[in-house]
Amino acid sequence: MNKFLWILVLLTSIFFSTSYASNDVSNADKTEEAFDPTEMIMHHIADAHVWHIVSWGEGDHQTHIQIPLPIILYDKGKVHFFLYSRFDHDTHIAESKGSYFLYHHGKIFNTDSTGNIEYNEEGHVSNTSPIDFSLKRNVWSMWLSIALLIWIFLAVAKSYKNGPAKPKGIQALMEPLIQFVNDDIVKMQIGDEKAHKFAPYLLTVFFFIWINNMLGLIPFFPGGSNFTGNISVTMVLAVLTFLITNINGSRSYWQHTLVAPGVPFFVKILLIPVEIVGLFTKPFALMIRLLANITAGHIIILSLVSLVFILKSVYIAPVSILLSIIMLVLELLVALLQAYIFTLLSALFIGMAVQDVEH
Repeated sequence: MNKFLWILVLLTSIFFSTSYASNDVSNADKTEEAFDPTEMIMHHIADAHVWHIVSWGEGDHQTHIQIPLPIILYDKGKVHFFLYSRFDHDTHIAESKGSYFLYHHGKIFNTDSTGNIEYNEEGHVSNTSPIDFSLKRNVWSMWLSIALLIWIFLAVAKSYKNGPAKPKGIQALMEPLIQFVNDDIVKMQIGDEKAHKFAPYLLTVFFFIWINNMLGLIPFFPGGSNFTGNISVTMVLAVLTFLITNINGSRSYWQHTLVAPGVPFFVKILLIPVEIVGLFTKPFALMIRLLANITAGHIIILSLVSLVFILKSVYIAPVSILLSIIMLVLELLVALLQAYIFTLLSALFIGMAVQDVEH
């Protein structure tokens, strides 16, 4: 393992050295543009209409291999369906059914055949936008994770049909994880009597988050998507936990929230609003925690890689890559830890809501 890491560091250092040298030669007679790490980082963690695979070359001779994703737009009563590759490489303009669309910083705007774009006083684009139903990279990454989940658990289920036997292969990996989530999270927080009702949801959430976190750490196709670092994804997961928690809430749970029995009246005036607000802050904390931790990991790794281009020195490359590898190893732990925390807190909230308390 140590030899592999040192070889990886050496090869990456050579790659950065070669890239820097070629870039220095090509820009010898030009005004060198300052490297913008913020733009590069935001570009990589944002969703996109294309799935990038690999690039090589520089300037006008640069070649990209990428998978264009479907563009689905609704504008002026018409549905436009085409691939991202229809956007011109130079002008970023695409024509469909007599209408012209401009791809500008990850968003699609209405324009004319010349690609006219207007800005307001605040510097924002003032062009109108069509309704965008496009299937972006995060959607395809989600479908990939769902396919992996189905394949994994069908394989595990098939092995149990053959009767009791010593676990092997994928079964040997998944069985301890399933038992851990079911016994040490679900049953521990909810109780043996009611755990079976919520175990399917919590098991699904755990493995769904974990697999998508792992896919996001793969720096090349079919990985690289910041799926669980997207607020719309974490919001949906948090809303599901919120609905399941409150729909299944017991009578005593709602009494403590809305009535606060046994508490003096002057305390109720303060306590009841706090409890009601708490109904929404719990899922909000779930949403932000998962979003922030996963996105922060991607930003740190990309920032460490950017040091080579910010400092413009090949000597920093070994240090930068070594720190990136260390962070990547830590992110493997964070990917599992965040799935565990989200599942644990969801089980805790559900357990607090479904328990019956007698006074």
